[in-house]
Amino acid sequence: MQDWKVGKWGWRKGRLLAVLLSIVPSFPLSAQDYRAQALRILKTVPLIDGHNDIPDAIRQRGGLDSVDFAVSQPKLMTDIPKLRAGAVGGQFWAAYVPVTTMDSGPHPAVYALEQIDLIKRLCAKYPRDLAMAYSAADVERNFRAGKVSCLIGIEGGHAIENSLGALRMFAALGVRYITLTHWRSLSWATASTDTARRGLSAFGRDVVHEMNRLGILVDLSHVNDGTMSDALHAARAPVMFSHSSARALTHHARDVPDSILRLVPANGGIVMVNFNPGFVSEVVRVYEDSLEPRARALKATGTDSAATRDSLKAWQARAPKATLQQVADHIDYIRRVIGVDHVGLGSDFDGITQVPVGLEDVSKFPDLIAELLRRGWTEPDVQKVAGLNALRVLRAAERVAAELRREKAK
Repeated sequence: MQDWKVGKWGWRKGRLLAVLLSIVPSFPLSAQDYRAQALRILKTVPLIDGHNDIPDAIRQRGGLDSVDFAVSQPKLMTDIPKLRAGAVGGQFWAAYVPVTTMDSGPHPAVYALEQIDLIKRLCAKYPRDLAMAYSAADVERNFRAGKVSCLIGIEGGHAIENSLGALRMFAALGVRYITLTHWRSLSWATASTDTARRGLSAFGRDVVHEMNRLGILVDLSHVNDGTMSDALHAARAPVMFSHSSARALTHHARDVPDSILRLVPANGGIVMVNFNPGFVSEVVRVYEDSLEPRARALKATGTDSAATRDSLKAWQARAPKATLQQVADHIDYIRRVIGVDHVGLGSDFDGITQVPVGLEDVSKFPDLIAELLRRGWTEPDVQKVAGLNALRVLRAAERVAAELRREKAK
């Protein structure tokens, strides 16, 4: 009986403590506390960024011999010290292929091969910090070894030059996603800049099916709504939007409308939020759109190019700024519409000329994670948006590819 009384009194004390805790307000964590929590979380899961253009940025500066990636590069948004400070665990490096290669210069396929070569040589040059990854398992293994995974994504479906054979060879080289178009439409897929309402052609569907069989993710950033819808209905494997945001918040053609977002869960895909200011801030988008007619008007007056450039610089200096918080708004919005399992991060660093305040380079990823925590995100949900969702999509693509190969072998 005495033991029961002690137990009962202990139970009463516990109840009293719970009541007191519910009455006494808890002290909010500081920004520094949230950032420390974010860094702790990023030690448990690899942060995977869906799109970074450092390969082309290095190429434009003269190649690997012209850039020491191991030291801080003030004019670049990405280097190894920044990657380490940002707790980045995996990075899709964009093998960007300019649309101009469709008309002149090297063949698009050759340009893509050169970009892939640069990515692989970059990774091999810094083996203490970087390691190639071709699967979800590779990313996890590299993360345990303390290395940043290098994944390859081709930006621009014109790189395959309408050849499924070329597509298969890119798969053999380790390409893990291909953005179906860039800013210009192809005969088989329509870009977001095109006013045409058509989507995928019959050959475009063949490309999607073959990408599924090869385990290459279908990237729908840069395509129009019709192509997004057609690909989502044609795909057997999850698709990705490697660097796109929510059009409901920023009415940019590069962003994803709600009608498309709602198709993503059934497909199992992922929307990786872009940091481009014009894609995350409606005020910035409107201001940027106003610059084009101003530039045309200046040129029409016959004003010399130096004066035109100075005027445009002055307008840009007065431009409104996007913020880290607005990027978090897009992540929040996509989670609210289609669920936390389908949202990720796709910065577009070194492919954008302006950045949100607070997200100036890859070292700032923990600050974005901290903002989500400040908004009440749970640690498991933060882990998903940081990298677990991207790993799930990679694994699913690998599984579907294996299934399709078995079906074809029967």
